[in-house]
Amino acid sequence: MFIQCGHEVVFELRAPTPMLLQLYIHPTRSQNLNQPEAIRIDPPMPIMDYYDSFGNRCGRILAPAGRLCLSNDNVVFDNGEKDFVHTFAKQHTIGELPVDAMPFLLASRYCEVDRFSDIAFQLFGQTQPGWARVQAICDWVHSNVLFGYQFARPTKTAWDVYTERTGVCRDFQHLAITFCRALNIPARYATGYLGDIGIPALPSPMDFSAWFEVYLDNVWYTMDARFNTPRVGRVLMGRGRDAVDCALTTSFGHAELKSFRVWANELK
Repeated sequence: MFIQCGHEVVFELRAPTPMLLQLYIHPTRSQNLNQPEAIRIDPPMPIMDYYDSFGNRCGRILAPAGRLCLSNDNVVFDNGEKDFVHTFAKQHTIGELPVDAMPFLLASRYCEVDRFSDIAFQLFGQTQPGWARVQAICDWVHSNVLFGYQFARPTKTAWDVYTERTGVCRDFQHLAITFCRALNIPARYATGYLGDIGIPALPSPMDFSAWFEVYLDNVWYTMDARFNTPRVGRVLMGRGRDAVDCALTTSFGHAELKSFRVWANELK
């Protein structure tokens, strides 16, 4: 299966503005690309590429004042399989975990693990450790949080989502990640393209999507507390502790978002 995916993001800048960009497809998918990836920038300017501490490919620019358009378009090969389900995947003890999984047990900007220890054990302490426990977390978040773009705000944390019971896709994942970490299950945030492939088309305009990954049985597995069902055609862009580590653009100055388009369509 081939998926055409891309974006066009337009800003208006008041003054020359340094920016960090995480608008590339993740390096683990680079071998699936139809052509080498390059962010198109209008007006043209140099971009310095680098890899962050989580292995995400990023860019750095100094944008002039005025209109700035960032765009990308590519074709990605995908195996067409749904997210893998391993219902017998076991949970590791802390002593069994590899060192690189340990940071994903800790609190982070949007995931206040310490505030959830008692709540997580009250809600999920009686579930079977491992896949069943993570699935119970996804079921609870999916059933108890109302999705809506009107509920989005950049300061919203997992605690806010738990108390308000509303949010967008990243909020669903932050809450599920926090529950997992509170129960000693390494969990990390992920973002990328997820088109309406294999499901009825959603009525809202497409956006970048968020999901999360858990470490069970020596494997990182994809989970999604918003849709709570295996999906086809995820195209990873970034991973990290939470949305802070996967910000698609970071502006060191005022940047007004003027327009935003995202697409991910299966090519027939």
